[in-house]
Amino acid sequence: MTWLALGGLAVLAVLPAVLGPYALSVFINILFYAYLGQAWNIVGGYAGQLSVGHAAFVGIGGYTAAVLAAETGLTPWVGMLAGGALAAVLGGVIGYLGFRFGLRGFYFVLLTVAFAEVCRIVASNWERVGGAVGLYITFTGDPRQMQFQDDRAWYYIALALTALATAIVWGMERRRFGIYLTAIREDETACEALGVPTFRHKLGAMVLSSFLTGLAGTFYAYRYSSLQPGAVFGIPLSVEIVIRPIVGGAGTLLGPIVGSFILTPLAELSRAWFGQGGWHGAHLIVYGVLLVAVVLFLPQGAVPVLGRLVRRAAP
Repeated sequence: MTWLALGGLAVLAVLPAVLGPYALSVFINILFYAYLGQAWNIVGGYAGQLSVGHAAFVGIGGYTAAVLAAETGLTPWVGMLAGGALAAVLGGVIGYLGFRFGLRGFYFVLLTVAFAEVCRIVASNWERVGGAVGLYITFTGDPRQMQFQDDRAWYYIALALTALATAIVWGMERRRFGIYLTAIREDETACEALGVPTFRHKLGAMVLSSFLTGLAGTFYAYRYSSLQPGAVFGIPLSVEIVIRPIVGGAGTLLGPIVGSFILTPLAELSRAWFGQGGWHGAHLIVYGVLLVAVVLFLPQGAVPVLGRLVRRAAP
C-alpha cells in the first residue's frame, strides 16, 4: 500500500509536464477539493459528525490572510497559518457548543450551517473586508505574495496540501485518537459507557479539521485574487466539500481523493458538453443526475467497493 501511494504521488508530481493549460486547471481543482475533502473527513468521516458549514473555515482563512497582507504587509505564507489558527478557534467554538450540549445528526448540521451563514452576513456587511462586493487582491506575480505567473506552482501547492492532509489522516488512523474517533462514529453511547472521553476527541477532530480547512482559504483567495462572501461562506461550497469524501468513501484514507477524481472531472465535463447551449443550467442538471447515479450505485463510496473487487480478484 505504501509503495502504491508513493507511486501515485510520483505520477502526480511529473504530470504537469504533459498537461495543457485547461487540463492543468482541472487537476488543480481535483487536488484542491481532495484536500478540502480530506480535511472534512477527519470530523465528518472518522468522527461521524456531519458538518455542512465547512465553507466558514475556508472564508475565515482566506479573509484573514488577505486582510493581514493588505494592512500589515504580512506574507500570505505566514498569513495562511494565522487564517488556519483563526478557523481552528471558530471550529473549537462550534464544536464546544455542539458537543457540550449533545447535538447530533441534523441538529449539528443546522449548527454548522448557522455559523457559516452568520459569517457570510458579517462579511457582507463589513466594509473593512470589502462588504458585499468582496475583497480583491492586486496581482503582482510575486511568489513571496503567493502569486505566480505559471499555474504549475498552484498545482504543486495543491499537491503538497493534499499529501500533507493525507499523511495526517494516515498517522491518525494508526493512533489511539483515530481509533477512538472511529469507535465514536459507530456507537458513541457505548464509548461513553466504556469511559472514552468522547467530547475531547470530537472537539479535537473539529479543531484539526477546521485548521486544515482554513489553510485552503488562503489558497483560494490568492489563486482567484478575490473573495466574495457568497462564494466562500455559502452552502454550495460546503456541499462541494462534503460530497467528495461521501462519494469516495467517508471515513477511509483515500475516499476524498478518489471522490474528487470522480466528481471534479464529472463537473467539468458536464459544464463543457452541456453548458454552452441556449439552455442555461443544463450542465447542472446533468451533473446532478450523474451524481445521483454515483450515489445510488456506490452507496458506501467508491473506495470500499474497489477494495472488495481487488480482494476478489486477488489469488
